[in-house]
Formats: sequence, structure tokens, C-alpha cells
Amino acid sequence: MDGVSGDGWVGGGTDGGSSLSPGPWQGGSRSGQWSGPFSIRIEGDVTLGGLFPVHARGPAGVPCGEVKKEKGIHRMEAMLYALDQINADPQLLPNLTLGARILDTCSRDTYALEQSLTFVQALIQKDTSDVHCADGRPPLLTRPERVVAVVGASASSVSIMVANVLRLFAIPQISYASTAPELSDNNRYDYFSRVVPPDSYQAQAMLDVVKALGWNYVSTLASEGNYGESGVEAFVQISREAGGVCIAQSMKIPREPRAGEFDKLIKRLMETPNARGIIIFANEDDIKRVLEATRRANLTGHFLWVGSDSWGSKISPILRQEEVAEGAVTILPKRASIEGNRDPPIGPPAAHRGEGAVCDPTLSYAMAHASHWHPMDGAPLTGTDRAVSSPPCSHPTGSAGTPVMFNENGDAPGRYDIFQYQLTNTTVPGYKAIGQWTEYLRLNIEEMQWSRGQQDIPSSVCSLPCGPGERKKMVKGVPCCWHCELCDGYQYQLDEFTCETCPFDMRPSPNRTACRPTPIVKLEWSSPWAVLPVCLAMAGILSTTFVVVTFVRHNNTPIVRASGRELSYVLLTGIFLIYAITFLMIAEPGVVVCAARRLFLGLGMALSYSALLTKTNRIYRIFEQGKKAVTPPRFISPTSQLAITFSLSAVQLVGTLAWLGALPPHSVIDYEEQRVPNPEAARGVLKCDMSDLSLICCLGYSLLLMVTCTVYAIKARGVPETFNEAKPIGFTMYTTCIVWLAFVPIFFGTAQSAEKIYIQTTTLTVSMSLSASVSLGMLYVPKVYVIIFHPEQNVAKRKRSFKAAATAVSASTRLSQKGSERQNGADAALAGK
Repeated sequence: MDGVSGDGWVGGGTDGGSSLSPGPWQGGSRSGQWSGPFSIRIEGDVTLGGLFPVHARGPAGVPCGEVKKEKGIHRMEAMLYALDQINADPQLLPNLTLGARILDTCSRDTYALEQSLTFVQALIQKDTSDVHCADGRPPLLTRPERVVAVVGASASSVSIMVANVLRLFAIPQISYASTAPELSDNNRYDYFSRVVPPDSYQAQAMLDVVKALGWNYVSTLASEGNYGESGVEAFVQISREAGGVCIAQSMKIPREPRAGEFDKLIKRLMETPNARGIIIFANEDDIKRVLEATRRANLTGHFLWVGSDSWGSKISPILRQEEVAEGAVTILPKRASIEGNRDPPIGPPAAHRGEGAVCDPTLSYAMAHASHWHPMDGAPLTGTDRAVSSPPCSHPTGSAGTPVMFNENGDAPGRYDIFQYQLTNTTVPGYKAIGQWTEYLRLNIEEMQWSRGQQDIPSSVCSLPCGPGERKKMVKGVPCCWHCELCDGYQYQLDEFTCETCPFDMRPSPNRTACRPTPIVKLEWSSPWAVLPVCLAMAGILSTTFVVVTFVRHNNTPIVRASGRELSYVLLTGIFLIYAITFLMIAEPGVVVCAARRLFLGLGMALSYSALLTKTNRIYRIFEQGKKAVTPPRFISPTSQLAITFSLSAVQLVGTLAWLGALPPHSVIDYEEQRVPNPEAARGVLKCDMSDLSLICCLGYSLLLMVTCTVYAIKARGVPETFNEAKPIGFTMYTTCIVWLAFVPIFFGTAQSAEKIYIQTTTLTVSMSLSASVSLGMLYVPKVYVIIFHPEQNVAKRKRSFKAAATAVSASTRLSQKGSERQNGADAALAGK
């Protein structure tokens, strides 16, 4: 191998020699910039062009910047190494030597376009009619070598710019790194091919990675230009079509960013802090500046980077930003490594320090195979003869033994390796292969680790999953974002978007994911609400029974006979029924119990107050008649009194029987009565089919009898104390009215209470027991006391005839009137003085 030195750079070649022209490397310059364009020329029978970003983009006014080791020098070395190997292989291109003309693109599309005009000079017909030699001989014109194909470029924007020129001269072009999807358009780029898959595959692979990590809310960041913008556009389109991933923000890095531009980008990314995943299609310079801005913003570990192949497994973008890049998932087209290298290498020594194998120079082998199968007779290849075409049913093989394949668009199949940059809990910090993508993803999540060695996959979601019993309320226009709303009241979660109300006899489960039957309750005997009414009723029944037994045993004594034995027994029966209704009100509702409630609820009170009304009316009529005549009024005999009492009670009985016939009794479960705001406290109440209104109607007649009896008691209040029971009856009715006046507000005031069944039942039974106790205590307890403890007072007194009674009443009335006149006269005399 021959070489020509040039101030620290060596141009290597084969038999034809090589040259380095024209601007030498300025080894002493700290800026590492070129003073002029850089090129390598290797003589050969067939010349291949080469475009490599040996230098980065320069600052304003300078086309080229610092040397790019990985993206430029390494790839150029791979091509030169491939040429050496191909020319040394007698089987591949017998009797044919490959040469090269390699140019620097300086990572700038306009500069690369200017340089690429070198490749077409041989095909441009120049007018030499005006060229004459001084001695008159014909001029000897040096024609530039003809470039039959071009290898490159790296950046998609550069490849697109160059491809538009090369296609005009039918020069095939094959790229080793340009992945913009638009380069797959055969109508525009019919002479372009590439050994890397387009970004559409890469975008799909990156989307699959995002989904495998459980992320659904990410932002995108792209360098301005074909590569970055096309890559992000492909990712956004594929994610929109596939669904399940939403884009929070799509931001673009300007081609010439101003000071502070990257800090603004990071600040904007933090406007959607939940979108921690950042899909980045950017060149390595922009990647490095993004990481630096992240560190300055003290956001190390917040963002979760998913980098495209421009990041790949490069060291330069993350140099001195390792902690910020930790956990970054990157993607790189599948490649193989070779063991050999060129000796001596091209470029400054520092460019190779610490580097091992370079990437497989597959594209040079593809060109070599194309040259092997197409005659190099000087005729240009046609548009259908792509530089990478191969013999039927055959594929060329690269130096590492991998087949070189292309589809109908000149694209390599989509095959990627997935890497993650790991810094913690690893013996050697660096990029670790964690999976691969060949039409589908194979990802080893167990080997992944994130910032500070965290093993759990961090989240990048717009909204956390809703909990049980919560529905999603979607944010308009952002299908991955939602608000969680709890299914309230008696609703349960039907599906992730809908809350449904449970049926009336059911309530939601504790986690509100289903409905469950509402518990059925009734007033239990052991309930505190039942203890007091039962105790009062038992005491009342025992007391009533004791009074009845006492009266029966002393049935013919004066006190019993004077109290009106017949009506007394009727009254005591009614009192007994009033006490007994308590047990029917607490008993478990059923057809028999409900029928008994209707029948006896008002009957006991009707009997009691009918008897008291008959008694009071009899007293009132006797003494009213005595004021007018000495003849007794009609219907005051015991038989007449019983007839009147039973007639008044019959009205209640007939009404109740008619009610039972019209609406047969039955029990119901009332779910509305205790349908409280808290479903956990909801209960179905087992009760008789009897509303509050029907209950009041059932008691209404008895209350009417009570009021009427009270009116007569008031009218008979002037009867002398020695006559019968007028005053005790009056006190009884006054007290009873007070009890029932207190009952009404309590009963109806608790109609909306959750404890309605308990409060109303207790209030009703206690009120009835109290009214019965008042009657029993004021009318019969004094008599029983005399019968038992003072039998000497239980003797017959002088019997008065109706005439004597009437005379006494008349005398009492006259005395009252005279006393009143005497008092009035005295008042008048005092007033005269």
C-alpha cells in the first residue's frame, strides 16, 4: 500500500497511488478547523465518490468546524478499508481496481452540494474552441476522472440535496446513514439507495418501545431539516394511526440556534411535566446541547430519552453528560463489526485514540458487486440499473458475512438493535444491548435500569389509571388524557367511561364496580326502639288485667256498680287492645299481621273513646235535662249505653273491613324510605303496605271521638263532684289531647329521616300506650285503690232519684247565680265610694 503524507494526514491507496488535497490539517490549531476543503483521491480503473461529515458545521461565516470522529472519520475509514479489501480480492473484481474521490460535507447541505459538483465535472461538455497553444499545437486537456457512483451522504438533508444533482447525470448514489422517509420516493430519487432502513421503520420501532414501557404521553424533539422533521412526522403519524400514544408537544431545534435556545426548549418541555418520555430525532451536536441544558435546569433524571439512530451508541453526544443521559433508550440499525483496520489510518491520531472496530463497510461491497455485474465500458448506467442491483435470486455479502438486501424502493429492511445507556450498577458504564426490532419488538425489560439504578419503569403518562369505581372523563382533543370522576350516590362503574345507577333494590359495592342487594331490615324485638314500647305495653296489659280481675271479683260492690259496670268493661277492653297493638306494630310484617294492624289499630281507641263519649254524654244530658224538667232523658239505661257505644265503634269496624276488602293487606319492602345519601347506610324496610296518610285515616275516627268526648267533658265540668265521673273523665281527655298533640309533629316531622320506621313506630305505640295509661290511671286506679286498701269506703250511699239530682243541680245553679250577683253588687258599691 502506497501513501503520500500531508502534515499529519496520510492518504492511503492501492496500485494507483493516492493524494491528499489541497488544505492540510492545521495540527496546531485549538479550534480544529480546516483552512480549505478536504478531499482524498485514490486512483483506480473505476472511481467511486464519497461524501462524509469529516467536520462538524462551523460557526457563522465558517463552513467547517471541529473534526467528527465517529460520524465522519470512522465511516470514511470503513470505506477506505473496504476498497483495500476489495482490490485485494482477486475473485470479486478480477483485472479491475476501485478508486475513490472522497469529499467532506462539513455537515452542511449547501456546502456539500457545492463539493459534489466535482463528481459531475467529467460529464459536463465544455467548449474548448477558444483554447489555443502558443506553439500552435492542439491543446492537451486533462479530463477529470469519471465517478460512476457515490457513497454518501450521512445527513438526510445532504443526501437529498446531492441526489437532486446526481440524478440529472444518472449517477447512482447509495447512503450509509440517511434515513429520511422521503428518500424512498422512486419517482424523485430513482438513483438513490441506502443500506439503512428509512425512518418509517425506525419510528415504528421507537413507538413499539414506548408502548412496551407502558408510556402513552410523550413529547418529540427534532433538529430542523429533513432527518429530524421527517422522523418526528413519521412517529407522529404512526402513533396517531396505531392509537394509544399521544404527543404532548412537538418542538423543533432551529438550524442555527441562538444563545439560550436550548434552555427555552427545556422550559417548554416542563410545561407538560407528565410527558417525561422525549422522542428525539436530532443530530449529535443538538443532542449534546439538549443534555447540557437539562443539566443546567437541574432536571437530571426527569426526562426519559428515546433517541434515534443519530444518537445510537455514540459517546460524543453524552460526553460529560453521562448522568443526564442515564437510562436513555437508543436505536441503531443492525450492523456487524470487523476485526481489521487500516494501517496507517487517515486523520489525526487523536481521532482514533481509544476506538476499536469500525462499522461494516457494507455499501462498498454493494458497489463492488454492482461493478462486477455491470460492464464498465464507459457507458452510463440507466435509471433502472441501480448501483446496488444484484444477479437474480442472489444478494451480495458484506465483509462481516451479512447479506446486503434492498426492497423495491432501494431501502434496506428494517432491522434495529435497541440500546440503553446504563451508568449505575454495572461493571462498565456504557450502552447495553437490551433488545432488537425486526418487524416486531423483542425487549428485555428485566435488564433495563434507569436514573440512579432504579429498576422500576418510570411513568410517562398524561393521566394515571382511574381507580375502581371511577370513570374516565376524557380531555377534548387529547385521547390519552382524562380526569377521574368517582361514581357517586348509587352509581357503579359500568365500564371505564360510564357510571350507571344501580337498580332500586340494590346498592353499589364498596369499590363501586358492581351492584349488590340492599339489606332488608325491620323493627326487631331486641332493638332499643322496641324495648320502651314493649315495656309500656306489658305493664299496661298487666295493669289492665289486674283492674279487670279486681272489678270482676268485686263486681257487685258499690264502687264497681257506680262506675257503670257495662261501659267500664267495654272501656277496659279498648284499653287492653290499645296496649296489645304495640306487639302487632313490632311483629314481622306479613299478610296476617298487616290485616291485624289495620283491624285493631283504630278499634281499641274507638271502643275506649266511644265508651268515654257515651259516659260523658250521659252525664251531660242528665244534668242539662235536670235544669229543665224532673223527667229523666232517654237512652241512659245500661242497655242503651252499650248500644250507643257499639254503634259508634261499629263505624270504625265497618270502615276497616271495607278497607281490607278494597285493598287486601300485604307486606312490602320500601327501598326509598332509607335511601340515604350514603349507599352503605341504605336499607330496604320490610313493612306493611300502609302509608302515613292511611294510618292517619285509620286513627282519624278515633281522634274525632276523642275530640268530641273532650268537648262534652268541658261542658260537664260544672257538675257537682258528688255526681259520677265527670271530672276524672275531663282530666283524662285533657291529658290525652296533649299526648296526641305532641304525637303529630314528631310523627310527621321524621317522615324524611333515615330512622323513620323506628321513630314513627315507637312514637305511635308510646303515644297509644300513654293515652291508654292516662285513661286507666285516672278512671280506674283510684277505684281499685279504694277496693283493695280501703274497703270500708266501698259502701252503698243514699241513692238519689233523678228528681233529687235535678233539684240539687237547680239549687246549685241558683246559688252560683246569687253569689255572682252579690259579688257584682259589692263591686258596684265599692266603685260608688
